[in-house]
Amino acid sequence: MPLVPDHIKNLVPYKAGKGIAEIERDYKPERIVKLASNENPLGPSPRALQAIEASLAGLHRYPNPASMGLRQALARRFDVLEENVISGHGSEGIMSVIMRTFLLDDEEALTSEGTFIGFRVLAQSRGIRLRTVPLKDYRLDLEAIAGAINDKTKIVYLANPNNPTGTIFTVKEFLAFMEHVPSHVLIIMDEAYFEFCFEEPVYPDSMKYRLDNVITLRTFSKAYGLAGIRIGYGFARAEVINNLMKVKLPFEPSIPAQEAGLAAMDDEEWLKKYIDLNKEGKRFFYETFEQLGLRYIESHANFVTLVFDTEKQVARLNERLLKKGVIVRPLAAFGLPHCLRVNTGLPDENAYFADMLKASL
Repeated sequence: MPLVPDHIKNLVPYKAGKGIAEIERDYKPERIVKLASNENPLGPSPRALQAIEASLAGLHRYPNPASMGLRQALARRFDVLEENVISGHGSEGIMSVIMRTFLLDDEEALTSEGTFIGFRVLAQSRGIRLRTVPLKDYRLDLEAIAGAINDKTKIVYLANPNNPTGTIFTVKEFLAFMEHVPSHVLIIMDEAYFEFCFEEPVYPDSMKYRLDNVITLRTFSKAYGLAGIRIGYGFARAEVINNLMKVKLPFEPSIPAQEAGLAAMDDEEWLKKYIDLNKEGKRFFYETFEQLGLRYIESHANFVTLVFDTEKQVARLNERLLKKGVIVRPLAAFGLPHCLRVNTGLPDENAYFADMLKASL
């Protein structure tokens, strides 16, 4: 009997884009602008930083095992009970708990091609069969996904907005999809980019429907600028959350993460500042890409994806940008080898990217 199971031996792990230290070492550019990981360029709320600093004196203590203060605050914010809320080590941490809690070895997970690769890695790490449905015009094809559900399907993963395309499915599409979902199938609604589009009338905020077999996942990593401290949260009916709480690690998220989440959530002015900045950044990107005759996908998140004819074009452009100190994200790992994703940054970072893009084409 082998020590390492075949599904782990054959697993291709999630690989993040190049970091700032790598670019400094490999290319030694005059300036480095990182626009690859959909991060908040403003950084965390000052209130969150203050809360982290204030929490450090208590690091010799374990965190509240149930994240009670944070869960109660989230429950108040979104008008649910605390037993409907879970927090974790990023939304991916909760996703991992979902896989361990609900999937048996002979059951299957279902999702779209061209979506967040973290879900694929988690499914394959459990040895679970993962089936995918093609994108349609760079959008999740809910009708086709509904048609692909079978007796072995246990979990369906939907990212809305979708990473890396930035597209959304609508209220009408979501409600029609749910009519075809059996009650034994758990729908993971990954709304990591919720804050960037929740005001759009056609966007289906899953918290408005309170469906029994839906779990909503959100994060403090993107709009709130807390990617480095890893904290996410989710909502579902009490039975689902109760069983997840049995499986998750008891002392996560950490004390600084819980305190940072609480403080960031209260700083609505800082959040609005970033949302407005992102809107300006996307407008600037659209104008730049149109001037350069580049194809792009209109985005409902904090990034924009460019579409090229070939993977070779993407690789060549990416290499030229890296030499100039601009870090963006080629999307071959996401199943979109002819695409390149760039997130909005500070105005001077966006302008530098535009200049280097023009020089590199």
